[in-house]
Amino acid sequence: MKNHYDCIVIGGGHAGIEAALVSSRMGCATLMVTLFFDTIGQMSCNPAIGGVGKGQLVKEIDVLGGEMGLAADRTGIQFRQLNASKGSAVRSSRCQSDRKQYKLYMQDVVRHQENLDVLEDEAIEIILKDVKVAGIKTKKGKEISCQALVIAAGTFLNGRIHRGKNITPGGRIDEPACCALAESLKNMGFELLSFKTGTPPRLDGKTIDFSSLEAQYSDNPPVPFSFRTPEIPQTQKLLACHITHTSEITHEIIKKNMHLSPMYSGQIQSTGVRYCPSIEDKLKKFADKKSHQVFLEPEGLDTDEYYPNGISTGLPAEVQEEFVRSIKGLEHVTFNRYGYSIEHAVVPPTSLKASLETKKIKGLFLAGQINGTTGYEEAAAQGIMAGINAALKIKGQQPFILRRDEAYIGVLIDDLVTKGTEEPYRMFTSRVEYRLIVREDNADKRLGKYAYDLGLMSQENYENIQEKYKLIDNKIHYLRTKKVSVSREVNDILESVPSAFLRQPAFLSDILKRPEINFKIIEKIDPSLKGLSSKVIEQITYEIKYEGFILRQQKDVERFKYIENIKIPADIDYEAIPSLSKEIRQKLKTFEPMNLGQAHRISGVTPAAITVLMIYLKKRNEQKKEHKQYE
Repeated sequence: MKNHYDCIVIGGGHAGIEAALVSSRMGCATLMVTLFFDTIGQMSCNPAIGGVGKGQLVKEIDVLGGEMGLAADRTGIQFRQLNASKGSAVRSSRCQSDRKQYKLYMQDVVRHQENLDVLEDEAIEIILKDVKVAGIKTKKGKEISCQALVIAAGTFLNGRIHRGKNITPGGRIDEPACCALAESLKNMGFELLSFKTGTPPRLDGKTIDFSSLEAQYSDNPPVPFSFRTPEIPQTQKLLACHITHTSEITHEIIKKNMHLSPMYSGQIQSTGVRYCPSIEDKLKKFADKKSHQVFLEPEGLDTDEYYPNGISTGLPAEVQEEFVRSIKGLEHVTFNRYGYSIEHAVVPPTSLKASLETKKIKGLFLAGQINGTTGYEEAAAQGIMAGINAALKIKGQQPFILRRDEAYIGVLIDDLVTKGTEEPYRMFTSRVEYRLIVREDNADKRLGKYAYDLGLMSQENYENIQEKYKLIDNKIHYLRTKKVSVSREVNDILESVPSAFLRQPAFLSDILKRPEINFKIIEKIDPSLKGLSSKVIEQITYEIKYEGFILRQQKDVERFKYIENIKIPADIDYEAIPSLSKEIRQKLKTFEPMNLGQAHRISGVTPAAITVLMIYLKKRNEQKKEHKQYE
């Protein structure tokens, strides 16, 4: 073990893995510090990757050279396209993974990664030199220096586990909390908030009556997450999930024991997850509902354990047994592990730059739940961006920052650092203004050039992307310029749909724009278009059918980029702008926006203030130009 590394990453969860891998792949000698090697890649909650708004993040992580998409493809036991009946703008991938195999896959990748060492130890103190990271001290007495440090400690930072009245320090069940590191951050002047999350019990599948439940099967063929996965092998075994529901009896049991819930007894004061609430929260917030859906998700191929998604709880063990056994199919279920709630420390993300480097300490980057997010995908997205920017910092290069119009990752990070969050943040398609342009299917087009320039994509893969989109553009041009004559043959094809006859010649693109027409019909009309891959067809169809909406959104993007490109100098003196109110000056000084667009998104900064700032920056630039002329 060396005494110096370019970059140190604290944590072996989803954020820590991506940060450590990408830093080492960019040529930096990297050390991952984790409590136990055999928990690297552990799926602490449900064994699933992706979901609405989350699948997009995984695709983007993948294009940037991340590992999450590949791991999901290799270990998936069920694959589904969510919102498949809707447009590509909201379509999201999700897979059920084999929990054990996912973890082993990640551990194997970490173990064999060049430039990456792993230390089983606990980081207890951050060493500073002036206001810059210089290294860490560990519980086992090691001092290791570094140029950049990424903290991705997940729920371990001041973690406290609650089950009924019982409280134990811990980052995960039977794993210790990292309290000393939290204290080190506090001593450095960082504010620490507290958020709450939780997990349901784990059930023995041998004791579940599946015969009375609705089965939910995998898509066939499954669609891979990674652009580097040609297809999911037919030999890869896929399992069904099952759906059940709570009942009025279930709700009565929970209600009569609500005083024992740590969230409602006053034991937990932290803010919980709005969009993934506990069953106690559901009963409080949706009191009119007589039942709630429960997804029974298999944990793997070599285990009978099931994850009952939808009944996260911190109630005592005996209450969990009573209410779970009131649910259809679970009447005689055996518990492998009881659910629990967990509190953990959060650093307000507004204390970060868009690069995820802290404003207070140079070379210190934060990623994952420490920034107030929830979810594997949100954590991994921050991890890969923190790792990239840590490596760029070490190399003396400019940070890599994605805009809101470029990626879901851009929206995620901008929301966090500009707006902050008062509750655990979860990504949704609804948070993304330009989702017609920023989609799952075109992540390789949007981010491929960035990945190639960063050295995170091979030349071969980059050239393949270019060829793919050249083909798409050529076929779109063909559809827009190829006119179809009126004929009995064509009208017979249209009648079979059914769709209106052609009464005059029409472009193929205009026929495809009809709601009832898909690309298979176009292939029948023009057989020269046969032989295209499903991925290519999907993008062609989308670009044609939503052409008007896409053009409108592209105009919105241009307006967005205009204000986004007006940079705010780091040395700006807001006190020198008398037209700004004291409150707005304070907000601007606190947030340190990089550009006018980011300033506009700060809560409380008015449009009038933005106009004032724009005029001031324009005059400032003009004065600088005049000064240069006289030099």
